[in-house]
Amino acid sequence: MSVYVDYMQPSIPNKNWPYKESCHLTADTEKELYVFAVGVLGLKRSWFQSHPTHPHYDLTRNKRTLAVKNGAVEIVGLFRTKPRKNDRLKKEGNKKCSMQMNYRKD
Repeated sequence: MSVYVDYMQPSIPNKNWPYKESCHLTADTEKELYVFAVGVLGLKRSWFQSHPTHPHYDLTRNKRTLAVKNGAVEIVGLFRTKPRKNDRLKKEGNKKCSMQMNYRKD
């Protein structure tokens, strides 16, 4: 099983995510991602984000640490996005970078 986490990045807190930073958890397949996220990290399956090109879970710093201790591979980043005109992260000089995941269908 290959599960991956990218590095912590600044995030904008909102009603669904009250944290000022986050990272992403993904895997080679959605099944592997669910098994690790729910079974190992104790995340709720409903927190899964079915992004069309990189399905993932957002993680807090503590959950990222737990993921790495349990075998998650650290990668440079999951998302490669172009900053939007009104993106506060861009204004603060932060950039998101990453690789794209394509899942195998089991």
